Amino acid sequence: MKIQIKNLGALKQAMLTLGDLTIICGVNNTGKTYATYALFGFLDSWREMFSIEIHDDKINQLLTEGVVHIDVSDYIDRSEGIVAAGCKNYAKHLPMVFAASSERFKDTEFQVILDTKDIHLTSKFNKTLGGTANTALFSLSKSEESTNLIVTLLVDKEKGRIPENVIRRIIGDALKDIIFGHLFPNPFIASAERTGAAIFRKELNFARNRLLEEVSQADKNIDPRELLFKEYQDYALPVKTNVDFTRQLETIAKRSSFVEKKHPEILADFADIIGGKYTVTRNDELYFVPKGKQIKLSMDESSSAVRSLLDIGFYLRHMAKPGDLLMVDEPELNLHPENQRRVARLFARLVNLGIKVFITTHSDYIIKELNTLIMLNHDKPHLKRIAEKEGYHEEEMISSDKIKVYIAEEAMVKQDGGQRKTRCQTLTLADIDPDLGIEARSFDTTIETMNRIQEEIVWGVE
Repeated sequence: MKIQIKNLGALKQAMLTLGDLTIICGVNNTGKTYATYALFGFLDSWREMFSIEIHDDKINQLLTEGVVHIDVSDYIDRSEGIVAAGCKNYAKHLPMVFAASSERFKDTEFQVILDTKDIHLTSKFNKTLGGTANTALFSLSKSEESTNLIVTLLVDKEKGRIPENVIRRIIGDALKDIIFGHLFPNPFIASAERTGAAIFRKELNFARNRLLEEVSQADKNIDPRELLFKEYQDYALPVKTNVDFTRQLETIAKRSSFVEKKHPEILADFADIIGGKYTVTRNDELYFVPKGKQIKLSMDESSSAVRSLLDIGFYLRHMAKPGDLLMVDEPELNLHPENQRRVARLFARLVNLGIKVFITTHSDYIIKELNTLIMLNHDKPHLKRIAEKEGYHEEEMISSDKIKVYIAEEAMVKQDGGQRKTRCQTLTLADIDPDLGIEARSFDTTIETMNRIQEEIVWGVE
């Protein structure tokens, strides 16, 4: 999947291809977070942005006969147009994603480019939708061998019993999932504001509760949902999503992810990184329990590193699914260099398990550790000896072709596909060598400058 961006914050023109592990690095205020938030917003809302037209004859057939067959392959030829129109619609919603003025995004373009060869219809699809707890309205199914989506009406076939716009939406949503669902990963984001959300999550609960109390005592014509939305309209969507996630940790803790069920060793490694474990009591209270100690610490009593990794820890244990996209803005936040290395190795393991990872980073330690994992990923005796000696595991090794690294910087870029180039803020694809790793000049220049200054200090005596 390729994403083309124009006039988004500092980024004037950029092309981004998602890898299994995608990294954006660069100095401050160069567009890293803007690109991340825009991508998250799209992946979070593409179903609402895309529109699929269902012909009237199909609706009439369903209402009169109770069943209709829709050939999904008929929509493949229209997929590029569906995506293009959906992206154009999404660009109009960017002010809501960023909680900013529409003027700031009036010239912004956000385009997703798909290869229609990547669209396949071999997966099964089964879904039943109900009107109430005891009433099923629709059954939608597609077998692996067929391109037909079979829609069955499970209630009385009286025309008009179910609004036609509801039927169109239900069928359209099913077609979107069948055609595009495997192309757009389910995103989970840990924003840079996550440490604050961890501390104040209860206060945020109280704030909404107080607001509801005020609404209940106010004019009955006030829509509480509208007020709640206005209350949080100053926060970008990823930040709001992060806050909402932390508010629901007690409920989330009752689930189990495939990582917890099938790969507990990853959670054990994560516990080593944070130096303990998160726990939710029977009274729905969240604590951190340091390893080897009998005390329980609240989030405001815990270290900033514990708070920084809270979202990721709960995601891994309770929500992670293969095919997800884990997005982390500055994973190095509040972490000691050794733990930054450990987090890089954790990301590599997740990629090898089928979870895609997207990060922005200022950490040379994370990049260098990934370089080590790339360089060790060869079948050579001396590399195996080094890996064993230094405590690396085969599950942490990663192939260079799974990684895409972009540097947010000024560079010469072709304008609108022509031959003429102009200098502008963009995302430059970094070179990755299977034997040497990632060329991270974003960090190398600063490190070389510091080394030069220190060499002059030590050896520059006349």
